[in-house]
Amino acid sequence: MEFTASQIASFIDGKIIGDENALITGVSPIESGENGHLSFIAQERFMPYLQESRCAVIIVSEKLLADQYYAPTVIAVKDAYLSFQVLMNLYQEMQGRKEGIESGSSIHNSAKLGENIYIGAFTYISEKAKIGDGSQIYPHVYIGKGVKIGKNCKIDSGARIYDYCIVGDNCIVHSNTVIGGDGFGFQPTSEGFKKIPQLGNVIIEDDVEIGSNCSIDRATIGSTVIGKGTKIDNLIQIAHNVKIGQNNVIASQTGIAGSTTIGDWNQIGGQVGIVGHIKIGDQVKIQAQSGVIANVNSKDTIYGSPAIHYNDYLRSYVHFRKLPSLAKRINNLENNSKDLTNE
Repeated sequence: MEFTASQIASFIDGKIIGDENALITGVSPIESGENGHLSFIAQERFMPYLQESRCAVIIVSEKLLADQYYAPTVIAVKDAYLSFQVLMNLYQEMQGRKEGIESGSSIHNSAKLGENIYIGAFTYISEKAKIGDGSQIYPHVYIGKGVKIGKNCKIDSGARIYDYCIVGDNCIVHSNTVIGGDGFGFQPTSEGFKKIPQLGNVIIEDDVEIGSNCSIDRATIGSTVIGKGTKIDNLIQIAHNVKIGQNNVIASQTGIAGSTTIGDWNQIGGQVGIVGHIKIGDQVKIQAQSGVIANVNSKDTIYGSPAIHYNDYLRSYVHFRKLPSLAKRINNLENNSKDLTNE
């Protein structure tokens, strides 16, 4: 697709500085802009690229601009990052949505399919499953018995949604994620570990996005719940009976053990480990690679393993770095003390 600078500006309520007929044939990162491409600058540290970029048009946050000549055509907006997101969403919508049922798929005659849906080849939809209007189920997806998927969802190739799990409206599940696998429940006996039946399900509320290769386990009884608007990165394990609130963001390789409750608007960094049966409040920030072993109060920022309050960690880290020199000083003091004693 090709667009002019004036067309792009009309989509994002931008002011053109330069040639309104400049033609855009693609997009590039600002660090490696290409001829005829569109890019954006939302932070001061990227402004040096503006004059030297080969891009035809660059969207720039207006607060960063000076009263001077710029080689590329500039579209000045209030927030370049958000404006670029708007354009990307518009472009995606222009690509169109697939509809219809491809050959090779298997759909049980008791399943209920909404209008304007897409079912890809070799997808299996089990008995009494329900697929909402406008949802897209890509090839090689498994939908279990009694599963409910809401409207305008996208389930990418290779995803597995097991029996009786529920997915709300406007959700995205990326490739090879498993929703509703058995929770890790075993009872030790004299003969070894015996499996505890996992009889619950998983409930994914509206507007949730789940990355690829995640595992969200069904509850032993009741439901594992992912709250509305939560965004989950790739390679994340969420155990049975976990309750996650609304609008959380959870970065890659995090593991959350069973029956933990997490509030709303939390930010959880990559490779965080969270033990089971604890409560994490609202608006908490957990730094990457932290190990959380106890309840966390709302609005706390924690770090380390075991995780402690972030400010306490920073104060302690000053001393951590000095441990070798402190040990050397102690050894010297001990040796001097022995020498004095011997005299």
